[in-house]
Amino acid sequence: MQILLIPLGLIFIIFFMIVYMASRYKRCPSDKILVVFGKVGTGRSARCIHGGGTMVWPIVQDYAFLSLTPMTIGIPLKNALSMQNIRIDVPSSFTVGVSTDPAIMTNAAERLLHLGFKEIEQMAGEIIFGQLRLTVASLTIEQINQDRESFLESIRKNVEPELNKIGLYLINVNITDISDESNYITSIGKKAAAEAINRAKVDVAEQEKSGAIGEAEANREKEIRVAENLAQAEKGKKKAMADQRIFVHAQEAEAVAGENKAKATIAGTNAELAIKEAEAMQRGEVAKRQAEVEIQKAQYLAEQERLNAVEVVKQEIEKRKVEIDAEAEAERSRRTAKGHADAILARYEAEARGLRQLLESKAAGYQALIDSCGGDARAAGMLLLIEKLEQIVAKQVEAISNLKIDKITVWDSNGGAGTGSSTSNFVSSLIKSLPPLQEIAAMAGVELPGYLGSMTKEQPAAKTESPA
Repeated sequence: MQILLIPLGLIFIIFFMIVYMASRYKRCPSDKILVVFGKVGTGRSARCIHGGGTMVWPIVQDYAFLSLTPMTIGIPLKNALSMQNIRIDVPSSFTVGVSTDPAIMTNAAERLLHLGFKEIEQMAGEIIFGQLRLTVASLTIEQINQDRESFLESIRKNVEPELNKIGLYLINVNITDISDESNYITSIGKKAAAEAINRAKVDVAEQEKSGAIGEAEANREKEIRVAENLAQAEKGKKKAMADQRIFVHAQEAEAVAGENKAKATIAGTNAELAIKEAEAMQRGEVAKRQAEVEIQKAQYLAEQERLNAVEVVKQEIEKRKVEIDAEAEAERSRRTAKGHADAILARYEAEARGLRQLLESKAAGYQALIDSCGGDARAAGMLLLIEKLEQIVAKQVEAISNLKIDKITVWDSNGGAGTGSSTSNFVSSLIKSLPPLQEIAAMAGVELPGYLGSMTKEQPAAKTESPA
């Protein structure tokens, strides 16, 4: 029993594997492209299959389908400029579809897979719109309107390579109508119709002329034959012969008159034909001149619009340049002023820091001096004054030593009688004007030592009695 269970389990596993592998074999319908992506080979992003089938390995591969159903896209192209700068409307419809060419199929797999019909139509419509406008700009109105085959071939030549880049190809192009605002195409049609009518009139006149000439020749031939028959019938009779001659001459004269009349008729017909041809040529020339005037007007307006656009762009560029220069100048001025302000602020801050450090150092020195005097500020002040006495004396000596006595002239109105010379009095007064050290020390509350001398009080002058 156990031996039988092993083959049954193996058969079940094999059957399951066959069913699973069959489920991984994907067939491609005729109206679709099977795109296998994932691990499909070195340097390849996808593998495209049209028709048949292939194995899609689990985990490392997956698949999707691209529809080959054609799409019809309407392109309402309006106001497109031709080579003659005439704006025309070229409404058209394009039928496109996904290509089955191997290289183009790969482009479709890379760019259109998982996109809907609307998204593909919008993408293709934008490409066709731009290339159709480019094609119209490379042709004249006559080439577009009269040679439709060449126009369609130019469209196909410009549009199809761009569609191939996204995986599409052009199936059909249908130009519904071509029109322009200046009625240039209508004028061309009217001109062609007028030329055809004129050619028909000329042909009719030629046929009428040939008919009139043939009729005159037939009448003449008939009359001549009749005259010959009558002459032969009256040949035996002289009178008949004479009458026949007279009759023949008369008939000849009548034939000549008929011929002249036919020629006159032909000349009149030719004259009327020449008049009609001249009138038709005049109308055609007037229409041609009017069309040329309209074309020149359109070209003038187009050139004027272009020049206006160029001038506007130029003015806008100049305006923007002035604004940029002004903004740059303002920014430079702001930065320069900020730099000066920062420099001045930095200098003042440095001076303030230096002055503060100097004052703090002096305060610390003074505090140390007071502390060294046991907290006696008066004693500390005396020490500072004593320290500065040497500098004060040096300044006094320097002031007197630099004095040029020989350059001083003293004017004394009192004559100097009994009081010494004016110069000596000036020098004595000058020296007395300098404050003595004892007074400076006394003002500071400091008593100098005795070896520096002392000041004596001035005695009042003794009164002298005049003799009686």
